[in-house]
Parts: sequence; structure tokens; C-alpha cells
Amino acid sequence: MSYSLGIDAGGTYTDAVLLRDEDNTIIQANKALTSYPDPLDGIKRAIGGLDPACLKDVKVVSVSTTLSTNSILEGTGFPVAMILIGNYDIRQELPTRHFIQVRGGHDHNGVETNSLDLDAIREFAMEVKNKVSAFAISSYFSIRNHDHELMAKELIMELTGLPVICSHELSQDLGAFERAITAVLNAQLIPVTERFMKNVETEIISRGINAKIFMLKCDGSVIGIQSALKKPIESIFSGPAGSLVGASFLAKKETCAVIDVGGTSTDISVIYNGVPNMSDSGAVVGGWKTRVKAIRMETSAMGGDSHVWVKGKDINIGPRRVIPLCRAAVLYPDFLEHLRTNPMPTKMQLGINYQPTKFYLRTDYEVLNVSEEEKKILDAVKKHPTSITEIFNRIKKYPASNVLDSLIQKRLLQPIGFTLTDALHVLGEYTERNVEAANTGADLLGSLVGMDRYEFARHIKAEFAKNMACDLISFFLEGVEKKEIRKIFDIRSPAKFKVEVPVVLIGGPTAAFVENMKEILDAEIILPEYSSVGNAAGALAAKGIRRFEVLIRPASMAAPDWEFLVFSECGKSNFHDYQEALNYAISLGETTVLSYMEDAGLRSDHIQIDVNKEEIIPMGWKTPMETKIVVLGVGNRKTEQDCC
Repeated sequence: MSYSLGIDAGGTYTDAVLLRDEDNTIIQANKALTSYPDPLDGIKRAIGGLDPACLKDVKVVSVSTTLSTNSILEGTGFPVAMILIGNYDIRQELPTRHFIQVRGGHDHNGVETNSLDLDAIREFAMEVKNKVSAFAISSYFSIRNHDHELMAKELIMELTGLPVICSHELSQDLGAFERAITAVLNAQLIPVTERFMKNVETEIISRGINAKIFMLKCDGSVIGIQSALKKPIESIFSGPAGSLVGASFLAKKETCAVIDVGGTSTDISVIYNGVPNMSDSGAVVGGWKTRVKAIRMETSAMGGDSHVWVKGKDINIGPRRVIPLCRAAVLYPDFLEHLRTNPMPTKMQLGINYQPTKFYLRTDYEVLNVSEEEKKILDAVKKHPTSITEIFNRIKKYPASNVLDSLIQKRLLQPIGFTLTDALHVLGEYTERNVEAANTGADLLGSLVGMDRYEFARHIKAEFAKNMACDLISFFLEGVEKKEIRKIFDIRSPAKFKVEVPVVLIGGPTAAFVENMKEILDAEIILPEYSSVGNAAGALAAKGIRRFEVLIRPASMAAPDWEFLVFSECGKSNFHDYQEALNYAISLGETTVLSYMEDAGLRSDHIQIDVNKEEIIPMGWKTPMETKIVVLGVGNRKTEQDCC
């Protein structure tokens, strides 16, 4: 009997699932708190809760992680040098302080516009080689001709021995600046991802597991570990991609919409015929727009740990994430009494940072670049729950809300507060932690708006359900203001939105919302077994997917039938016959896709290849002015059982 192991190192929990290959069924799952800053301990604990006898027969391990996303968001990627070749406008902010712009580049037909300034590159490389861990190169119109990127890469590797990433290796899309950013972020992540994957590989081997190791990409497909190390940027947002593919697998629906409720956010996505719906534009992470192909996703800052707070008669949910009261009472035994005796603020004092249920913890992050006022507040906050009143008593004044915001953004303070998780504890629908702390919080906040604890908790749950439904409908109704959609859910009416694809709920809190969603929407609502570990299931269920794009154009519009240029990630080629160019493009795409799949451990007889061709033929032309070809390969992973 053989098994597959799926691992998801998420922001709050690390999940592990065992799948029996014989019938493609999950037989066991385990959760552990994610460890920081190194997620390896959390992975060890998650795997450690699974049957050791089954683990020894694991033949495939597939990993999903937020490591890449978090490294970019937190600015913890390694230092990188950036080389821009050609006519870039660099008035924009750059993700590195080590950069240079040099002469070179090509035009839209791949013709050299200026010779490459190798001397400037040589001087820059020698100047910064001891200050950075990798180089990123982006040349203007390298998607039409990447000779200059390759020349620069060869020189830098010869001079420094450091990893070098070229923008054409990561994207064939227009958008020179975005390709450059993508190359820099990818280069920053190479050491981080290399360490992570080597640690995972070492842990797997130490348990006597002889398996192929895959990594989930942000387009919902898997990639072999060696290929993943070359392009770690493609693992950003692999968590939401995992939940989408996992939901489809768990619900046994090739086409479905997915609502994934995590601790911080709610993600909406959709999969059609087993292939995730992709975004037309590149993924945006940490404010940087990239050219990384990712699933189309709608995200709202509303999760199980979103802060619930009161101002006047308004009850607000989010956007900030806090430690739930029910969990804080488990972590800190004196917290419940502290919560009960916390003074009630006046109506004038109430705000997002000043609630009867709000407390602060000092974190272990290094204190850098703080003002005098920030330092005073930090000194007043201990590594156990500290109230605003205690801070006041220690610094002799109430801390300014904007200063608390700054300390939270710098991750020097961690807030505690009432959350959806607490509301579900009050209602008895989720009781894994301290129910009394949740009840006390609901009593305090409910008293501010004239509700008892149960009314308050039911209100939070109902609002959360409406927000979930609004996010889903907003995803499908592009161009319609979300706030206008949200108003509709507050109207008592027999009319409902109809959703014609099944809606699968994933994430710990979603079990409590099945009936709410059925009442709000005219849709098939599905809560699959193992929904709380959907991302780890998705890491296993993901298929191998490879897209190869080719563009064919006449070399000259004046003589459109004389010569044709073929552009792809493999470079530029010239042909005098259009049909010859077309045949070459399709053959190149199919060969590249098959090679990629085989490198990832996928059998050729398990791979389906589709070719999509779009032509623009002006009136009177014999051949197209432009031909776009997309070769799409979809395959299933190979196991020992398949080989027998």
C-alpha cells in the first residue's frame, strides 16, 4: 500500500494529511501551530501526529507554504542587486537599493537598439558582490530577444559565482518594469526557499520516507522541488491556490466556487473543469505588481481572528487580526480575571485601539527606528496581556491611537481582542478554547450596544455570513461596487442571488455557516470532510499544469508575407513561410510542455495537451498580422502504483 503526504505551512496552523493512493482517499489529518521564524518545528509536529507505519510507505510529498508571501510582506528576503538594461523609467520606487541602469536593450521585434555596456555591468558587479546574495537582470523587450540578459548573466556568474535571475525566465508578458520587480523578488527568495525545502527534504528522509517532493505554485499546479528552487516567486499565494484545488478534490467537484475563511482573511476563487480560473494581470504582493501568473482571487480582511470592536452604536469587524480572548485565556492563566476587572472606557474614549476587551502583548521582534513616544509605550507593555489602563498608569497618559497603530504595524505589539472565533464559542458552535473568556467579552461589548451576550454573538455571526456572501457575489459581478452588493443582503426579501456552480466552504470556522449561507444564497452549499485542512489536501490534489505561450508576427508590416518572427521563452526564430512558423511554434510548445512534465515526475500517458490559437487577419491579408498560441498541458503525478 502506498500513500501521499500533503503539508501546508500556513500563517496560523501547519496542516498535514495522508492520502491513500489506492483509492485517492484522505485517511488522516493533523494540525499544529506554525512556528516562527523557521516553520520547520511546526511541520515536524504536524507530521508527528500521523501514523508512522503509513509514513514509511509515502511515495509523494507535496508542500504548500506562505513562506514566500510572508518574506516579501515582512521585508525579510535576502539583499539583491538589480541591473536594468535599456530605456527604463526608474522614477518609481525599487525593491532594492543596489541597482544600476546600463545601455542596451531591444525593440518590439527583438532588434538590438543599443549595444550592451558590459564594462558598466562588470564594474557594478565587483562593487556589490559582497553586499548581496543574488543578482536580478531585466532587459527592455527581453521577451522579444533575451540575448542581453544572457550575456549579462554569464558575465556576473563568472565574476561573482552568485545566483542570477533573468526576467525572461519568469515571464513572457509585456510590462518591463513589472518583469524587473518579479526578477528581484524571485532572487530575494532563493536563499529562503532553498533553506526551507532542504529542511523539509531532510525531515522527510530522517523519517525513513523515500518520496518525490513537490511544491504547490500560485496557479494551483505542482512543480518538482528542483524547479521550485529556481522560481520560488511562483509559490506566492500558494495557500489560496491550495484551498481552491483542495476544495474541488474534497467536494469531488471539478467545477466550483470556494470560500476559504482563515484567521486573517476570506478568499474567494473558482475552478472550472479541474483548472483554476487565472487572473489576467500578475499577482500583487507587498504592494509590488509582478508578472507572476496566479489564480484569480478576491480577498477581504475578514477572518476568524478579525477584531470585533464597538464605536457608538456601530459594531465593526476587522480589518486587523488579533489574538482571540478564548485563546489568550488558555495562553495566560491570569487573563480571564484581568478581562473581568478591566475598566470600561467612556464613550468618548472608545475606538479600535481602546475597547474593554482590548489588550496588548510585547513581541520578540527587534526594536528598530522607534520614536521616543513609541519607546515609552513599549517599555510599559509586558510580555503578558497589558490593558490601556495599565499603560496609562505607567506613562501617566493615555497612548495616542496612531502611535499604537505604528507599533502594531512594526509588529512590536500584538493585540488581543474579541473575534468571530469568540462569538462562535459563545454560541457553542466552536468550543476548543476558553468559553468563559468569550462570554465575558460578549457581555462587555454587548452592554455597549444594548445586547446580551447571545444577541451580540448572533449579530456577529450573521454579519460575517452576509459579508461572506457579498464577497462571493462581488467576485462574479466584476465592475459592480461591493458596498452596493452588500446593501442588498440587509434587505428582507424573498429574492435571492442564484449561484449556478457549487459553493464549497473551506477553513476552520466555516462549519458554523452552512445553514446561514443556504438561507442567504440560492446555491448548492458544500462543507466537505476535512474542510479544515483544505490547503494541505490541495497540495496533494494539485495537477501538473504547464502553459507555453508563443507569438508569431510578420517581420515587416510593409511586406507581411515575406518573413515571420516567432517569439517565446526559448528565444526568437525567423521563418519565410507562415505555415512553417506555425508548425514550429506548436511543436516547440508541445515539446517544452512534455519535457517540463517529465522533469516533474509525470508520465507522458497521463498528460493531456491542448493548443489554443488566436489570429488577427486584417481585410485583404493572406496571412495573420498576429498569431497567439497557448499550449496547455495538464497531467497527474506518477506514483509507484502507477509504475507497476
